[in-house]
Amino acid sequence: MAITFHDHVLPNGLRIAAEVDPEAHSAAMGFFVRTGARDEETQDMGVSHFLEHMMFKGTESRSGEQVDRDFDDLGGRHNAYTSGEMTAFHVHCLPEHLAPASDILADIMRPSLRESDFDDEKNVILEEIAMYEDQPFWRLYERASEIYYGNHPLSHRVLGTADSIKNLKCDRMKSYFNQRYSADNTVVSMAGKLDFDAMVKQLEDACGHWPRTDAQRAYQDMVHQEQSFTETCDRINRDYMLMLAPAPPVQDERRHAAALMAWILGSADGSRLYWSLIDTGQAEAAQAQYEGRDRTGQFLIWCICDPARANEVEATIRGEIDNLVSSINEEDLERVRAKAATAITLHGELPAGRMQRLGRLLLTQDNWIPLEEELDRICRVTTADIADVAEEYPMTPVVTGHLCGNC
Repeated sequence: MAITFHDHVLPNGLRIAAEVDPEAHSAAMGFFVRTGARDEETQDMGVSHFLEHMMFKGTESRSGEQVDRDFDDLGGRHNAYTSGEMTAFHVHCLPEHLAPASDILADIMRPSLRESDFDDEKNVILEEIAMYEDQPFWRLYERASEIYYGNHPLSHRVLGTADSIKNLKCDRMKSYFNQRYSADNTVVSMAGKLDFDAMVKQLEDACGHWPRTDAQRAYQDMVHQEQSFTETCDRINRDYMLMLAPAPPVQDERRHAAALMAWILGSADGSRLYWSLIDTGQAEAAQAQYEGRDRTGQFLIWCICDPARANEVEATIRGEIDNLVSSINEEDLERVRAKAATAITLHGELPAGRMQRLGRLLLTQDNWIPLEEELDRICRVTTADIADVAEEYPMTPVVTGHLCGNC
């Protein structure tokens, strides 16, 4: 039997959707909340991620330890994550365990947010921030993003800063939760072997009382200024280079052409950057990628090389960008179409992958797009489509950053 799409909205605005596959051997569910680092006040930077941690610290009916034990008893895989765009809580399990897993997920979505747990977890967050500070790429990416986005809230660091976390108060977190974690700002996504009507009934019993807050996302104008910067770190002996440039938003049909353009420039193997930098020994790693976001997007190009060759490598990358569109032929497109189709298909083979795709999709799009239709759109991208994208989004770096030991 074919996979079928089901969609239902509760009276309080909670949207419940599923891709039901009667032939699947597992089921997956996730709560996707339209809130992330871009929705925070600058003084509360990191509250979304901090709150993700707090969701597992206990509810009125379960302690934090009981939450972990209940998930473990089901034998499923559960996790959560926070980005600049959203926060998600999900589980992948056997079909017969989806109903009890749903109860646990729905329960932790209304956490106790106790002051004592908040104080304890604050130290965990500060340790996590320190850990990421020791990772050169993430340190460079966060700094480049701050410069690239400027005063726009997309410049916010997902983890926050040591100062913003130290100064954050539990009452501020509770206020943020009450406004953003509302029924009408949340999508429940499911996939695999499941009874949709039964799950809707169960979710209505568990979540039907959640309030509606009409939470909105602010879409501020974005102005980029070309800038280059260099920072040093005495713990590394390589040059980490990162470039950012504007790209189509996730709602734009040209996102597929943008993604293929980035693949041709800098996929892990067989790309322009691979042959010009990796194969020649100029760099140890070099890649490019497209990241579609809510009403905006970015191209990201990065590499790692010997500091003595950094200028040479940067010049090579800029040359490949300048010549990219004119050099793309049908053979290039056919190769990356096949790669993209394979990656998307493999990700969608398991209910967990389909659940993740559906949840992210419905946070930014009103209508469902079948996986097969998305694959078809990718396969229909032409060289003219890429040229059209490049005319408005030429991939020319707006911000270029270096992090190195001996610059």
